[in-house]
Amino acid sequence: MKQGKIRYTFSSFDKSLPLFIESIGYNPQEEDFARPEGYPYFHWLQTVKGEGTFSFSGERHLLTPGRGILLTPFTPHSYYSTHTEWSTLYITFGGASADSILNSLDINFNALYSESKDLPFSKQVEGILKSVERDTEFSKLDLSSDLYSFIIMLKKYGKLKNQQSLSNNYDKIRPVVEWLEHVYQENIGLNEMAKKANMSPQNLSALFRNTFGTSPYSFLINLRIREAKKKLVSNSEQSLKEIASSIGFNDVSHFVATFRRVEGITPKKYRNLYNEKLM
Repeated sequence: MKQGKIRYTFSSFDKSLPLFIESIGYNPQEEDFARPEGYPYFHWLQTVKGEGTFSFSGERHLLTPGRGILLTPFTPHSYYSTHTEWSTLYITFGGASADSILNSLDINFNALYSESKDLPFSKQVEGILKSVERDTEFSKLDLSSDLYSFIIMLKKYGKLKNQQSLSNNYDKIRPVVEWLEHVYQENIGLNEMAKKANMSPQNLSALFRNTFGTSPYSFLINLRIREAKKKLVSNSEQSLKEIASSIGFNDVSHFVATFRRVEGITPKKYRNLYNEKLM
C-alpha cells in the first residue's frame, strides 16, 4: 500500500442506486475520532499495520492487522491509536437497498471481523482504490458492483466475533426496526415500540443499546433525520415546516434544533451545502 494518505469522497452519488460508496480511503496514520452521534452511513474500518482501540456499545475492541469492524449508521463510537503507527483502510456506504441487502445476508449489525486466508478484505478495498486512482470518472455503477462484492465477501469469508449473540439480538428487534422504517412519521413512544416487540420497555432499551449502541427513541430520531436529509436535497422548494410535519415533528423549531444536534448544522445549511456541491 502507498505511504501517503488517500481519500475519495463521492458527494454527488446517485442515491437511487441500491448501493453506493460515500467515501473510501487509506490512512497511513489513523486519527483519533469520537462520534457520540455516530456516522450517517455504514462504516467499515480495518487495520493494515499497527493497532488501534475501537469503542462502541460500551465495549473496547483491539483492532490488530487483519481485523476490521462494520458499524451500522448512527452508532455512537470512538477510536484511537494504541501504537505510534496505526494504518487503516475504510469504506463508508449506503444505498436504497443497503439495509435490505445486509438484512438478507444477516450481517446488518455492528460486528468485528477477521480476515480469512482465502481472501483478505484489504486486497479488495485496495483494488477499488486502484480502480478509482486510474480513472477519476470511474463509473458509480462499477463502484456499486465492487461494494456489493465486498459485502458478499464479508458474509462468505469473514470470521465474525460474537456473531451469534449480536445476530440473536437483532433478530429479536428486527420486527420493531422494520416497523419503524414505515411508521417513523407517526407519534411513537417507547411504550408503543415495546408493545410491537412484545417485551418490556426496559428489555427493548437494553437490546437496542447492545445491538445499535443507542436507545430506541434515539434510533427513531435518527430515522427521521435520515428522511429529512433525503427531502432537503430532493425537493428544494419544500419548506422546513412541511418537512418537519412529514417526518413526525410537531413544530419546525424542534425539528431544526434536533437536526442541528444530530448533524452539527441546521437543515437550511445542510441543503445549501448540498446544492453548492452540485454546482
